[in-house]
Amino acid sequence: MTLNAQFLMAQESENADKIEELKKEKEDIVLSEKEQLKKGVEEINERLVKGEITTDEAQDLKESLAKKHALNIENRLAIVDNQIALLERNNASYLSDKTKLSIGFGARDHDDGDILFGINVKNTKKAKKKYDKRTYSDLVVAFGLNNAIVEDQSLDDSDYKIAGSRFFEIGLAWKTRVFKNSNFMRIKYGISYQSNGLKPTDNRYFVENGDQTELEEFRVELDKSKFRMDNIVVPVHFEFGPSRRIETDERLRFSTMKKFRIGLGGYAGANISTRQKLKYKENGERVKDKIKRDYNTNDLIYGLSGYFGFGDMSLYAKYDLSPIFENAAVDQRNVSLGLRFDL
Repeated sequence: MTLNAQFLMAQESENADKIEELKKEKEDIVLSEKEQLKKGVEEINERLVKGEITTDEAQDLKESLAKKHALNIENRLAIVDNQIALLERNNASYLSDKTKLSIGFGARDHDDGDILFGINVKNTKKAKKKYDKRTYSDLVVAFGLNNAIVEDQSLDDSDYKIAGSRFFEIGLAWKTRVFKNSNFMRIKYGISYQSNGLKPTDNRYFVENGDQTELEEFRVELDKSKFRMDNIVVPVHFEFGPSRRIETDERLRFSTMKKFRIGLGGYAGANISTRQKLKYKENGERVKDKIKRDYNTNDLIYGLSGYFGFGDMSLYAKYDLSPIFENAAVDQRNVSLGLRFDL
């Protein structure tokens, strides 16, 4: 017969240690969810490469996965905050399942932990973490307005709808501390999928005329005209901003949670897909055309980008130095402005 009893430790010093341990656990929760999210995105990318899903389906899956893990982080942190509040309010220490104290009677004892005179102390703490971790990984999600900068033309006279033209970006990024004893400067690098959309004004659509791609008026009234370029790029940014130094006997960490940050850099990559969607009504029937062509777009994509914000959210801008179309009479360059989340 075995009788197990869990003991509450009421000493103030142990209570303070427990609260500090829970605060560190909050950081572990965020890192854990980010790692799971990163693995999920990698699996979706593998399915996309194998042709099991389309680009649109992959984008929807990634957005759904990002929302799921963001909610997981929020809910799990709320649980830990409640535990901390319980300890502070009652001025008592509550043992988690990391440490278990039990008393055994009879011929059969536990096969783990240390046993002394029938008392078993079981320690289920996780393996010791690396003392100084200089590189972290993030999932980057960004979206907002998109348009094109045309030579000798202002955005007020743009050929594209301001509110209707949008961009979306999702990718994996790694952030490495530059200096050994300071986290003020970091290098952020990774790989991202970018989708840049343009909606022409005045009932127009894109037409290939030899090596020229031009806007022309459509033969009937268009319900929708959208042009989209999908790119795979490698962004690199120098990120600056304050951080909180957390140092114990076991580990050294720099936390940028709820801190201001600014990132300056650029990106380079390749155009992987160009398509145009048209919706209209002709001869009493509704027609949807999805046309996937080259449209004389540049295969090489490169540009400048930057962001600044607080915590995980930033204002984000990017500008293509590479023209959208090759051999164009007038160069057009993609420009985007929106919100960026580093999760």
